[in-house]
Amino acid sequence: MIAHIHDATLELVQGDITEQEVDVLVNAANRHLAGGAGADGAIHSRGGPAIMRETRRRYPEGCPTGSAVISEAGGLPAKYVLHAVGPIWNDGQEQEAELLANAHRKCLELAVEKDCDSIAFPAISTGVYGYPIDQAARVALKEVIQFLNEHGKPGLVRFVLFDSRAFSQFAQVLGELVEAIT
Repeated sequence: MIAHIHDATLELVQGDITEQEVDVLVNAANRHLAGGAGADGAIHSRGGPAIMRETRRRYPEGCPTGSAVISEAGGLPAKYVLHAVGPIWNDGQEQEAELLANAHRKCLELAVEKDCDSIAFPAISTGVYGYPIDQAARVALKEVIQFLNEHGKPGLVRFVLFDSRAFSQFAQVLGELVEAIT
């Protein structure tokens, strides 16, 4: 599914984030930047130990929830990896939406700062962190659309969704958001 926001393209695909040929891959990281399961584990596995070495050296204190930090991409088909720390779901009572939106915005800001034209996001916080996929989709897509409306870049923002359930939830929300702004 594709939507055009100003001069940028917002795209949803089902697949493996580690296979995306973009300037920046976003890793759904934990605050310790210690590697983990899901997209985080796959990115570290395919990217190799250089990513972990760099994050340990540059960010010994990790990264706060709702933010992101940048590293090299190791063996991945990208220039950079952005390690975004989304919130753990606590029934929406701990500013989860604001933290998730902030993590997406920080990734987009870093991508633009590094003059990157394409970025691929996973569904941050929806795995072991338990964020409901429909709510995460709404927060993430609204933040990306707002950023693209304000900045018109990066030229391609792609959400890479691991399974058909995540893809259909994101597609439904994107359809609603696009209809609301047209």
